[in-house]
Amino acid sequence: MSEGSKGAGTAPASDTYKGWLFKWTNYLKGYQRRWCVLSNGLLSYYRTQAEMAHTCRGTINLSMAHIDTEDACNIVLSSGGRTYHLKASSEVERQRWVTALELAKAKAIRMMNNQSDDSGDEDISSQSDKSELQSTLKALANKLDDLSTCNDLIAKHGAALQRSLSELENLRLPAESGEKIKAVNERATLFRITSNAMINACRDFLELADTHSRKWQRALQYEREQRIRLEETIEQLAKQHNSLERACRGAPALSTDTASITSTTKGLCQNLRKREASDEDDETEYFDAMEDAAAFITVTTDPKQHRRSGSNLSGASGGHAEDWTLQNSVSISSNDLPNRDVQPKKRRRTRIPDKPNYSLNLWSIMKNCIGKELSKIPMPVNFNEPLSMLQRLTEDLEYHELLDKAAKCENSAEQLCFIAAFSVSSYSTTVHRTAKPFNPLLGETYELDQLEEMGFRSLCEQVSHHPPAAAHHVYSKRGWTLWQEITIASKFRGKYLSIMPLGAIHLEFHTSGNHYVWRKVTSTVHNIIVGKLWIDQSGEIEIINHKTKDKCQMKFIPYSYFSRDTPRKVTGVVTGADGKAHFVLSGTWDDKMEYAKVIQSTRGNSSSEGKQKMVYQTLPPKVIWKKYPLPENAEKMYCFSELALMLNEPAERIAPTDSRLRPDQRLMENGKWDEANVEKQRLEEKQRAVRRRREVEAVQALEYGKNYEGYQPLWFERKLDTLTGELMCVYKGGYWEAKERRDWSMCPDIF
Repeated sequence: MSEGSKGAGTAPASDTYKGWLFKWTNYLKGYQRRWCVLSNGLLSYYRTQAEMAHTCRGTINLSMAHIDTEDACNIVLSSGGRTYHLKASSEVERQRWVTALELAKAKAIRMMNNQSDDSGDEDISSQSDKSELQSTLKALANKLDDLSTCNDLIAKHGAALQRSLSELENLRLPAESGEKIKAVNERATLFRITSNAMINACRDFLELADTHSRKWQRALQYEREQRIRLEETIEQLAKQHNSLERACRGAPALSTDTASITSTTKGLCQNLRKREASDEDDETEYFDAMEDAAAFITVTTDPKQHRRSGSNLSGASGGHAEDWTLQNSVSISSNDLPNRDVQPKKRRRTRIPDKPNYSLNLWSIMKNCIGKELSKIPMPVNFNEPLSMLQRLTEDLEYHELLDKAAKCENSAEQLCFIAAFSVSSYSTTVHRTAKPFNPLLGETYELDQLEEMGFRSLCEQVSHHPPAAAHHVYSKRGWTLWQEITIASKFRGKYLSIMPLGAIHLEFHTSGNHYVWRKVTSTVHNIIVGKLWIDQSGEIEIINHKTKDKCQMKFIPYSYFSRDTPRKVTGVVTGADGKAHFVLSGTWDDKMEYAKVIQSTRGNSSSEGKQKMVYQTLPPKVIWKKYPLPENAEKMYCFSELALMLNEPAERIAPTDSRLRPDQRLMENGKWDEANVEKQRLEEKQRAVRRRREVEAVQALEYGKNYEGYQPLWFERKLDTLTGELMCVYKGGYWEAKERRDWSMCPDIF
């Protein structure tokens, strides 16, 4: 196949067709090569195959599209004001795509015509199909009776006609007339024979249809029963898989006798994970490895061999190799993990009401959401968890001890390792948390005052509604300040949901002045329609120290059924301003991270893809972060961690805009989901009314020639970030002073 279509995986007659096409972008760039995927009546395109896991560049629905061909290689698709100009590499390849598009369009139109808005359960449709088949067979039988009646009439009248013709033959007529009468007689006989043959063929057809219809009904019923059993088996395997994973992660140090059991359990977990992933149809295409990812190999070295080879050590190592094992400084070893047994001054709650068991027809709600912003889709609370996005943002601080330890680091490269581990730890709770947090209302806030217990104060405010954006500011008396503004861009793509956090995260240490900036990776929720929901993280994080120019490159490797890598794997390298590697990090974003000091770097052999891997000779790795185990019965409490359980705990003296006071969220937490849905609609309508009033005020101000400032956040102000060159909301102060005065008169009425 030519370059323009290389990689097309299936024939045009199948449900999915993939391959390279050239798409018109603009007059500067012209046609650009794009990976196109035709599936389920939708044509989507990506820049690379790897982007299928997280970023779709565009989708067009073929059910209402017009397909046109400009010349031998061009295809034009237009639907709803959107037009794609595509070009194949050859006329043959163009014809293959046109055939596939036409077939997909016809199928999409049939599905759209046959599918009702509220698809009922399968038993009802099965009975409907059966009754329709019976009525069809009955109609065929009636028609056959009619044909038999007609046959009898034809035979009767044909016999009378032949008698009349025989009588005519006996008359004394001219020879020419006799020949014509004989010819008519023969034709009448042939007509009677043909009509009898037609009747026999119709009877055979009816008997055959009746026989095969019974076979088809039995086969269809068997397939439905098999599918139900398969779904139940997959669900049971998924539950076993989750429990085994928790058992593997939560097990203490095992003795020699139990080591074999652990390896067997891990193997079973991997098998279950593979069996679960095998139900993805073509989903494996979404998890191709990133093309431009840096690769490296680490070789662990005995530190005793390098006691007198200090010249080979990295400049950031801070001394001899034996220092790595003899003094831990502020590093965390496997026996020195953060201790959560310190008694807080205030007792926090350790459980919430159990999650009710509500059933929901997911497809009836989601089928009209393809390609839309998730924040603009009205969702029932059945999809939510009883926390707001502001509280989920605050939950990133669960492992704040990593930043406390980083503040004590004198070595900036080692400090960067702790910050990298902190950036990974924020994803540890997402592995079991597939529910959606509440979208905050404009002006909604959330505070977490843990200055006495944990040493920090956190404040979040929803500063924009479209696009949804939240500003966050954290001050710690243990030597650091963190601030960020996060905008969530999310797209529903039919089989999966991509969540792209936009915005930079800033972290500054008070003593050293080290200022770090990084961004979050893409989260993907898979099996939106069919199967068990699961979340994956993919992409790269670059953490930069803008004072020393140290840098850490972190890579979140997307899950692949065919990969031998550990699922949810994360790797990273800490380099200095000169580009020399000082530390390497490895682990998983749902369990733990380790870091190791680099003592020597060499370039390895080129891989099969032409890339040259780095070989890092390191000292033995240390555990720098490990996930806390979930509370008991966490499955019944939305899989919340200990910190998440206390986030929505009622508190005194908080602002009236705090998420804890949001009524629909509180009703959902208490198990009153129907009341929560009603309250959620009321709050959203109230917010829309306020927005309409602001639009009217803006129009009136424009008519009178006045300036209209628009909505301004209460506790944050928008400034230019000199490091990133972006406008972002930063804390302007006043909140904690207002709380001390107990004066909330400036707060808007949003609930």
